[in-house]
Amino acid sequence: MSDWILYLLIAVALAFATSSWWGVRRLKALHVRSAVAGEAYESGLGQQRVAVVLNPIKARAAEARATIQRACLAAGWEEPVFFETTAEDPGFSQMQAALAGKPDVVLVGGGDGTVRVVAEALANTNVAMGLIPLGTGNLLARNVDLDVNDLHGNIQTALFGRQRYIDTARMAIENSRTGHYSEHLFLVIAGIGMDAEVLADTNAGLKKAVGWLAYTEAGVRHLPGRRKKVSIALDGSPEQIRNIRSVLFANCGLVPGGIDFIPQAMIDDGMLDVVVMSPRSALGWLLMYMKIMFKHSGKLPIMTVYRSTKVVIKCPEPMPTQLDGDTSGEATQLTVRVEPRSLLVRVKGQVQAAMG
Repeated sequence: MSDWILYLLIAVALAFATSSWWGVRRLKALHVRSAVAGEAYESGLGQQRVAVVLNPIKARAAEARATIQRACLAAGWEEPVFFETTAEDPGFSQMQAALAGKPDVVLVGGGDGTVRVVAEALANTNVAMGLIPLGTGNLLARNVDLDVNDLHGNIQTALFGRQRYIDTARMAIENSRTGHYSEHLFLVIAGIGMDAEVLADTNAGLKKAVGWLAYTEAGVRHLPGRRKKVSIALDGSPEQIRNIRSVLFANCGLVPGGIDFIPQAMIDDGMLDVVVMSPRSALGWLLMYMKIMFKHSGKLPIMTVYRSTKVVIKCPEPMPTQLDGDTSGEATQLTVRVEPRSLLVRVKGQVQAAMG
């Protein structure tokens, strides 16, 4: 790699890291998400049965448990029932047990993976989900305007806030080489290609030390690389052949660092925003970065955005995939579709009770 390319990659990484802290402050006013501005309503429940799916290894899990218990006691409700995830089971059996108790709301305390498991069980049930973000990315919480650092405020919102319906999406993953097939729900952004490679190659120790900024280091290392040929079909239209580095499927677009990756992606519009990225060089990545950071409206041939309710991707060789920041195996075919207004989520609103 020539020196100028190395210097450019370092500059991109530094720019990304330094811009993260001011991203929210400078750009937040330019875009109001419909998940925040849209219709939300009171639950109408005087008494609530509360179930909590909690990842006990998260740093503030014990504090979250105690605060939820105090809040339910102060409200005069039944004792909340807690279900702890394990390394072997990230919440599947816990959600079955939780739903058996017929809760009015299920609080989820953990990272994006735990949130996805709980959301998959609650989709199309009309049982509300309350978010207690305890992870690194906390992607959905950011997209419904929660302060991911305000544990007590988020518990208030989860228990006493208003609620609204949001879209979810599903991705079917097929690998013709292995015969594997699986289908998963996601809430924010899924993808195939370089984004999944970066997630798989992020240093775990660095991630624990600096959080989501660890993805930047892995991202810089993966900028060089070859494009791969795929076919893309949107809403049943004829396939188009593209050479890509990555394809993203966005239900909504706010990511850590206050970066509105896809400003037009709304969480309740019944559509997916499909981003096809095909840069050939470090300069191409830099142009994409500048477009995203400054929300430039001009077209960039190496970054094309489509809107669709269903997307089918086929690739000659298996490519890695990811769901809301978690790797999800390799695929030779993906089928991604939106499920409009399928999940009920608690959002900020009138606080009805105070925590003890």
